[in-house]
Order: sequence, then structure tokens, then C-alpha cells
Amino acid sequence: MGLWRIRATVDDRPGYLAVLTASLALKSVNILAVQVHTTEAGAIDDFLVDAPDALTEDDLVAAVEKGRGRHAWVTRTEARELADWPTRTLALASRLVRDPDSLGDALSALLGADAVIWRPAPGQDRYGANRGGMRLVDPTGGTYEISRPAPTFTPAEYARAQALVDLAATVVRQAADQVTLVLADGEEIRVRPAVRDDLAAVTAMHDRCTPLTRYHRYMTGSAVPAAARIERTLDRERGVTLVALAADDRVVATATLAAEGAIGEIALLVEDAWQRRGIGTALLRRLVAHGERAGYAALVAHTHADNTAVLATLRRLGRSALTSERDDTVVSVTVPLVPTPVGGQPKTSAAST
Repeated sequence: MGLWRIRATVDDRPGYLAVLTASLALKSVNILAVQVHTTEAGAIDDFLVDAPDALTEDDLVAAVEKGRGRHAWVTRTEARELADWPTRTLALASRLVRDPDSLGDALSALLGADAVIWRPAPGQDRYGANRGGMRLVDPTGGTYEISRPAPTFTPAEYARAQALVDLAATVVRQAADQVTLVLADGEEIRVRPAVRDDLAAVTAMHDRCTPLTRYHRYMTGSAVPAAARIERTLDRERGVTLVALAADDRVVATATLAAEGAIGEIALLVEDAWQRRGIGTALLRRLVAHGERAGYAALVAHTHADNTAVLATLRRLGRSALTSERDDTVVSVTVPLVPTPVGGQPKTSAAST
């Protein structure tokens, strides 16, 4: 017996897959796995089969055509193909989380491609897949061009490949957002985007803050906010929250940018023992950079008029057009932004040839 991959198009009508599988069964072909790709031309059935050694490629093609299949593509394969596609795709995704630079190899393994090329500028043609080629948009800039002689790419394969490209770009962006800051006194802190798993550490920092510090942050009360309210600040779909971590991994500060249309609202909380050491300024500058990359027109911060520390921190951002408005005891400070495009990162031009 030998392992083969068979791909064929059949009419997307009830019973047609059964006719094709019955035709293969008459040749003693054992179907080990099957996936169906829906296309405009019909359903493309992709089989992994175990066939008698006496059968040739021509025999299998004939069996497919007898079973009402068309555009048959048949090739020998290996035991590693026995892993189902979701498992293989998840394994490649796990690899990219650890090593986003392996994206070219991952795409080649996912698609069986003979070439994966990254180009620094967007292509002229529309993104998508055609008979022998695929174009993928790189969120960090540029285009991936993928080719293989056969079989024809399907929409499902395009969607899987684009998902891997998007994942690698996300990992790269997260890595770029993680920095180590050296304070004036020589102590180091790490800054990175917050995740939901930070909830306990962020809540513990709130517990360590004085009532006045919490009041300045939330404007309406000095008690530790409910867990649900803190958790909302860690929801990345609403914007971004940065956390600053001491050497012992305690969270000692947070800075939040919440999406409000073209305007982003920012807020800062620094644990009392870590205030006046430059952490707030560093965090707000990173939020400004994030806001410009995201295309916001401006950022606005609301604080009490007596919160001189935060007002001074906002002035240190160095924005000459910074404006402020006072409403009773509340001051709203607007920081204008200059939206900037996300630049592409250097990449290996050919991952597989």
C-alpha cells in the first residue's frame, strides 16, 4: 500500500462526494482524511488515501474521473501528511509565536509552495489566490507572493495563509512594544502591552496605591475599583494598556489609551512609591507613538486641577500645540497627533526557493 494525495473538483450537489468515494473504493483505495474546499467552480475535495501498490497515478486519475471528478491532481505523499489540517496549522501558529521570522518556512510548509517571496511594496494586483499564485498583504508593510505548480490554490488555503501572516505581524508588533527602561537612579523596569492574565497583578497595584492616587486616576472615588472595571482596561479591542514591571515582576504603573473615534482618551496610574521617577512620562510618550501609528487625530486626558504631577507630565511630552480646558475642578488636556504610517520591518526576501 502507498500514500497518495488526490484533489479533484466535483459539483457541489448532494451525493456527488459519495459517488467519488465509491469509485475510489472499487479500486480498494482507503480514504484516510478528506477536506472540502468550497469554490465558485464547485467543491474541491482533497483526499489523503492509502492505495494498493499496483495502482499508478493514471489509475487513480481514471478512478476520480469515473466518479464524476474533474481537474484531478494526484501525487505521492508521506506519513507526515496523516496529521489533520487543523493540527498542522495550529502547530505552525505555535511555531510563529516563538519565532515570527520563520513565517516563510511556515507558509511553505502550510501550502507546499516552491517559492515564498516578500516584496517591500504592495503589489499592483489584487490580493488573493489564483491558479498558481497567491498574494498576501503584510500588515507591517509589503506583500508576500507565493507560488506552486499544482494544485490550484483555494480560498480556504488563502484564508489560512493570511491568518498566519497576520499572527506573525502581531507577534512582531508585540515584541517591538516590549522595552526595558533605565530610570535616572539606574533601576530598570520593563514596559509591555497588558494582557488579561495581568488582572491580578494590576489589581494588587491598585491595593498598594493610596486613596488620593486612585482618586486622581478614576476622578470619582478613592476605593479600589471592581475587578470588572479593571479588566475592561485590559481589553485590547478597546485600545491599549501598557504595564510597567519592576525587577520582581510586580506591576508598578499602567497607562491606558481607550478608543473614542478619532480621539483617544489616555489615563495614567503610577504606584506611589514609584512616582516622580520618569515612569509616567515614558509611558505617555509610548501611548502618543501608538496613537500616531493607529491614526488618531489627538489624545485627551482628564484630571483634577490640583493633580500638578500629571499636568506637568503631560507638558513634558513636548507638544507645542497642546491645549487645556478647565471645567470647575476638572482639566482636560488635548495632545495633537501627527498620524504616521506603520513602517515595514526588514525581512528575508526569499524564504523558500
